Amino acid sequence: MSESAVTTVHEAYAFACMRCGYGWEQAYEIEHHVDGSDNAFVIYKADGERVPSPLSTPTCLNCDGHVVRIMRSGRVSTVQQALRTPRRTRSAGGPADVRAGDPVAAAVAPAGGGRHRQLSSLLRPFHRG
Repeated sequence: MSESAVTTVHEAYAFACMRCGYGWEQAYEIEHHVDGSDNAFVIYKADGERVPSPLSTPTCLNCDGHVVRIMRSGRVSTVQQALRTPRRTRSAGGPADVRAGDPVAAAVAPAGGGRHRQLSSLLRPFHRG
């Protein structure tokens, strides 16, 4: 039996491993098919290669862990950009201070002056538990 027309949509997701803190983003081509018996099925492709659904059991690219948070595209790149260029202000005559009310900047420059680069701590506000 022959397949009917294929509809392809493009989606991207952000992923963060809650085990090791690694974060990444991936774009997908999602092909929606209907077979000759009118059964719908979906094929996911990333970089032109067929891959399993990223929504079923995502695996961390860094540690192979399976406790992976899936978010809308842009979340990881926004946090990574904040790590590269934290937002700071200068107080009169004092050292640079983290802007009040900026949770990303606060996580990047925690109390004690050390820089914390663990992505999982930056994603803590997104954790549902």
